[in-house]
Amino acid sequence: MARVTINQVAERAGVSIASASRALNGLIASAETAAKVTQAARELGYIADATAQSLKRGHTMQLGYAVADIGNPVYVEMMTAIERVVSASGYRLILSSTGTSSSSVDVVRELSRGYVDGMILSPLRVTDELLAALAAAPIPFVVLGRVPDSAGFDAVRADSHTAMRLVVDHLVGEGRRDIAFVNGPANTTPGALRREGFLEAVAAYPDVQTRCADADDFTITAGYDTAMTLLDRGDRPDAVVAANDLIGLGVLRAAEDLGLSVPDDLAVTGVDNTELARVVRPGLTSVDLGAEERGTAAAEMLLARIAEPARPGHVVIVAPSLVVRGSSAASKPAAVHRTDPIDEERAAG
Repeated sequence: MARVTINQVAERAGVSIASASRALNGLIASAETAAKVTQAARELGYIADATAQSLKRGHTMQLGYAVADIGNPVYVEMMTAIERVVSASGYRLILSSTGTSSSSVDVVRELSRGYVDGMILSPLRVTDELLAALAAAPIPFVVLGRVPDSAGFDAVRADSHTAMRLVVDHLVGEGRRDIAFVNGPANTTPGALRREGFLEAVAAYPDVQTRCADADDFTITAGYDTAMTLLDRGDRPDAVVAANDLIGLGVLRAAEDLGLSVPDDLAVTGVDNTELARVVRPGLTSVDLGAEERGTAAAEMLLARIAEPARPGHVVIVAPSLVVRGSSAASKPAAVHRTDPIDEERAAG
């Protein structure tokens, strides 16, 4: 069926095309003209051209959200929080996938071509090329992740160092003395920060042995493959800290396939406290990095930036908390250990 045009609406209403356009766009028109045009549009099933309207208004009422893996539950949780905030302000959220191997530069350039009024980006890798693309972006943006303070960008980030300290302190308190860290790719921002935080945390315990292994990706399959190599040996560790919940689930599956009892033979912890950590058996002890809080803060920050383009750049840091489940302490499931709240906002620059 051919699209109904504004010319047809004007003809049905018996007015000029200019009068029909003004009435349909809420501009100056007599009450009689507005009523006739509205009635004609309804009868013909006229649907306004969103592209043409956005050009007239100078904005699209759409915002972009770009992540590496749209199937990762932590990104989904953040997206839900973002959508809730922006939709209340009349915006539609458009989802883009950067892919795990991309630097996100292409996505930034694409979203900057006028398709959206602003964007929230969660990059796996922060490169000089990406920072340059962001600095040149003609639309407001917020980064979900760590960027140099000197860039002056709006950003919301987790506290990976404190997250690792929480989980290492817990495992040592449970009597674990040989703790392995199973990371994702170490050349990613979360991979580098979580490895850094883990090594810093275990350094406080000279009697604890440590080892690190890098999985090919932050996925269940990659975690399983790495854990099979790590655990199928005589000198296996008595605890594994996984860099995220998906890797942690892979470790749990590997332990089961190798006949290891969790947590008796092996304690396992994750990061993100996703729904998967709550429903798996035994429940996966995990550090909650505040995905919902980060998504909400990023959305509110972007709306503030759109309303006030000249405001100083800000960084918000969301405090982590440790949720203890059966994978690391069967006697104390569902215990929560929180840091002092730091949901800290400070000027960047």
